[in-house]
Amino acid sequence: MAGREPPAAAPDWLLLRIPVGTVWSEESAFRGALATAGAVAFGARAGRLLQAGAFGLSHIADARATGEPVAGTVLVTGIAGWLFGWLADRSGSLAAPMLAHLAINEAGAIAVLAVQSPHR
Repeated sequence: MAGREPPAAAPDWLLLRIPVGTVWSEESAFRGALATAGAVAFGARAGRLLQAGAFGLSHIADARATGEPVAGTVLVTGIAGWLFGWLADRSGSLAAPMLAHLAINEAGAIAVLAVQSPHR
């Protein structure tokens, strides 16, 4: 959410951009493809660490755009990526990390909308 401004169309943001543009694409890329390739090449634990690190690093641009501390953002999102990877490994599916990722992102988006609402 670069610039701290939610998109004008909240339903589009909540029902399409977050679930498909963020959650589905990130979980498919990081937990689906990268973790699998990493596990084949280096073992399951190293594969999970690889995808978590890449996931954390992929959030540098967001941190810079919003003025958040880059190191903290990379650390927190890297830990989240590791937990999402653990969920994927534990469940044998991307459904669990997708649902967890969706819940976190949607809760954050709804909080932003509530705080910025003129009706509060």
